Parts: sequence; C-alpha cells; structure tokens
Amino acid sequence: MSTLQIFIVEDDPWYGELLKYHLSHNPDFSVTLFTSGGDCLKNMHLSPDVVCVDLGLPDMPGSKLIDKVRSIRTNLPIVVISGQEDISMAITIMKTGVFDYIIKNDTAKDLLWNTICRINENAQLKSEVLELKGKLEEKFSFEKTIIGQSPAIKKLYSLLEKASSNGINISISGETGTGKELVAKAIHQNSNRKKKPFVAVNMAAIPRDLIESELFGHEKGAFTGATDRKIGKFEEAQGGTIFLDEIAELDLSLQSKILRVLQEREVVRVGGNQKIKLDIRLISATHKTLHEEVRKGRFREDLYYRIMGLPIELPPLRERGSDILLLAKHFVKEFGEWNKLKEIPISKKAYDKLLSYNFPGNVRELKAMIDLACVMSNGVEITAEDITYPSVREDREFTAIEKKLNEYIQDIIQFYLKKYDRNVLVVAEKLGIGKSTIYNMLKRNEVVLNN
Repeated sequence: MSTLQIFIVEDDPWYGELLKYHLSHNPDFSVTLFTSGGDCLKNMHLSPDVVCVDLGLPDMPGSKLIDKVRSIRTNLPIVVISGQEDISMAITIMKTGVFDYIIKNDTAKDLLWNTICRINENAQLKSEVLELKGKLEEKFSFEKTIIGQSPAIKKLYSLLEKASSNGINISISGETGTGKELVAKAIHQNSNRKKKPFVAVNMAAIPRDLIESELFGHEKGAFTGATDRKIGKFEEAQGGTIFLDEIAELDLSLQSKILRVLQEREVVRVGGNQKIKLDIRLISATHKTLHEEVRKGRFREDLYYRIMGLPIELPPLRERGSDILLLAKHFVKEFGEWNKLKEIPISKKAYDKLLSYNFPGNVRELKAMIDLACVMSNGVEITAEDITYPSVREDREFTAIEKKLNEYIQDIIQFYLKKYDRNVLVVAEKLGIGKSTIYNMLKRNEVVLNN
C-alpha cells in the first residue's frame, strides 16, 4: 500500500500541529504543514494526494487557493477546514466541488480523520480498477497480436500468459517464418518490463568478427576502427528484454562468453575492464532442434540448460487449419490500409487453394502470397488464379527464406516489369504507386529492366 501524501494549509501553527499529530497515527499517512497559500503552491510539484485548506489564510483567501490548486491538479481532493459556521458559505464552497467542509470544533480532528480515510479508500479502489483493467487488456492483447483460433494457437496463448507473468528465460523454437520475433515481442509487451527496451539480435546476420563487439560493446581504441565507445546489445536492453534469434548459429567460443554474461549478470565491453551489471530478461530462438545440436557437440550443454527456461514451440502454418483463412483476411485488410484501398474480397476457390498448400515458408510466405494476390486482383476480388505459390514460381522465384517486406515488394515490381515488357508507366499505374518509386528502385539496382 502506498503512502497518502497530505498537505495541510493552516495559518495557526498550533492547530496545524494538532491535526498533523492526530493524522500521523496512521502509518500510511504522510502530513506536510504550510502556514500560507503561497507555500503550498510552491510545493505542488511534490504531488500531494489531498489538500486541506483553511479559508482564513494570511496571504490569500482560501477560496482563491482552492482555485489555484484546481488549475494545477483538476481532480485533486480538497478538504476545507474553517472556523466559519455560516451555512450559506459552506454550501457555496461545497458547490465548487471540494470533497468535504469541516467546522473547527472539538470533533474536527476526528471528522478530518474519517474524511481522509474515505479519500484513501477511493484512491485504492481507483488504483485496483486500473490494475484490473490493465490485466484484462493484457489477457486479450495476445489475440490481437497473434492471429488464430486453432487448438495449437489457443495452447500458445496459455503459454504466453505464463511466460509474461514472471521473469523466467524463454526459448522459442519453430520453423522459419512462424513468427518467433513476434511472439518474443508479445511476451515483452505483456511483462512488467514492457516500459523498458526490447532489443532483437539476429545472430545469423552479424559477421563473425563483429558479433562480440555488437553484443558486448567496445571501448574507444579497443581495435582498429574503434574510434568511439560502443554500447552493446546487452547494455541496450538494460531493464528490458534481449531477444537472441537463431542462437544456434553461434560458434562455441562465443557461446562460452554469453554463458558467462548470463551466469554473472554482468558484461565487460571489448577492450575494457569495467564490469557492467545487467538487469535483463533473455528470450532466445532457433529453427533448429537445440538438444540435437547439443548431442552433436555444436551447442554447449551448460548454455542449453541456462537459456532453456520455459520452452515454447511454434506450430507450422500447415498444422493450423482454418487459421490460414483468418490470416489471409488479416493480410488483405492490412494491405488495403497500407495502400489506402478498400478491403478486397477473397473467393471460395481462392480459400480452397490456400488450404491445399503446405506453406514451407509459413506465415511469412502466406503474407507474400496475399500481398501479390491483392496486386494481381486489381482490387476487385482475389481469385484462385491470383494465388501463386511463391516457393515454386518460375518468375523471380520467391523462396521460404527470411525476407524483409521491402524485398517482397521488389519481387512484385520485378514481376510486373517483366509482365508489362519493362513499361515503367504501365507498372506504376497497375500497382497504384508513383513512377518515381520504380525509378528510384532501378537507380539502387533493387529491380532491373534487362532481365
């Protein structure tokens, strides 16, 4: 339970001390006295939870102080403590929205105690409601992030809730394209570390001679080219989550260094001596069978047990049944929003064709197929003819390897350039994009005309 911060503004020091002494019997109350309205206003940055105001202050009327306090904190509870027993005055003050009006007499200190206790109870109830609301939003956020209703995905939701409720390490396995980073982000965003950084590192994408510097950072002059200090990914994730994707791609020497970092909860930059304490959560992922890598001597057994924590295996798309259709509709809607187009309907035959495919590239491959189908449909309806299998297509073959969205866009534009005999104006019109977009991609050699 947090401490309730109470300001009492009373020009009679003796009476103020009496009220403070009485309220201080509650260890959850912290009372600060002021003898003028000006002193109270100067300390409003301390964020009091309630302000008790005497109407007869030396530097300003109590009513003016109330107005000034309200201008700073609109909904702050205000209690008036006054020696004036004028009923009409009390009614007028109460109409301004003060929480209570207490007359200075023998019962005033007890009435104030009861009033402050009610304010405290209200604050606690409000805090509990906000906490419950946050938990309710957290419960459903996975379903907004990870689309699906299949038994495999419902089982995944249950695991993700468990993963988010504590700080255990998480190891995610699954085929390429199943959404391992998406799941890692969802866990982070629903954990108590969500306000801190989420740092993702693809181990397979970093050159071997740079990976140690990338992960642990380096000091200026640590090696040729180290002209400045560099903060590593582990430090970047301080207080939050570090996601090490494709962790099985690390060589054994670096595995031992990562093991030490995880065991000691500290990192030393390359070329440095300072030990930097870490407060991070680790989520790792791989498309390989990690225990098989251990058996073959390619992955350290001690690191395997250190990172294992709660294992989460993501199901391949071919095992998710009608989730394929839910995801297809989601990607069509996303494509429309991105391109400012109305949602394109999908024919039954197109759905049937999608369900008949085994998706070696999983969700990433489905998205590429749907993006292309939206383009091919000309915005009317996605038919079976618009659904092409990227992993076996003859024209600039899409593969089931990981690609960025921009790379798939390049594939689509390249396909249209070939289809429309390299006519940039026609392709731009067909795709609903500016011709300068295509010319810029040609200039950067992202697409070519002479293929």
